[in-house]
Amino acid sequence: QVQLVESGGGLVQTGGSLRLACKGSDSTFIWYRMGWFRQAAGKEREFVATIDRNGKNPYYSDSVKGRFTVARDNDWNTVYLQLDSLLPEDTATYYCAAARGTVPGVRRDEYSYWGQGTQVTVSS
Repeated sequence: QVQLVESGGGLVQTGGSLRLACKGSDSTFIWYRMGWFRQAAGKEREFVATIDRNGKNPYYSDSVKGRFTVARDNDWNTVYLQLDSLLPEDTATYYCAAARGTVPGVRRDEYSYWGQGTQVTVSS
């Protein structure tokens, strides 16, 4: 069972950037498709981005496409989410998650393991 720890959140102004990281606990990290989700206060957790085990075929929600970039480095058991052109509506707790198998990776229930989350706050 892989354990995940996110980092990199913070407070940024509209139009700014952040880079989130999610580190897996061991080399089993390479077995998993990785995803990023976010949850704003009072809202449900929503899909943001996903990438396959080989670091290919990134896929994004429409709300972040063209502004966020997902990538992974299997040598470091880490997946990244680059957040650019941030908007106040991007304010949320961001979670990384790991999914087994060849799932598309856009639904919460496809993921077995979750990190604790990192807070991103975008001021207007």
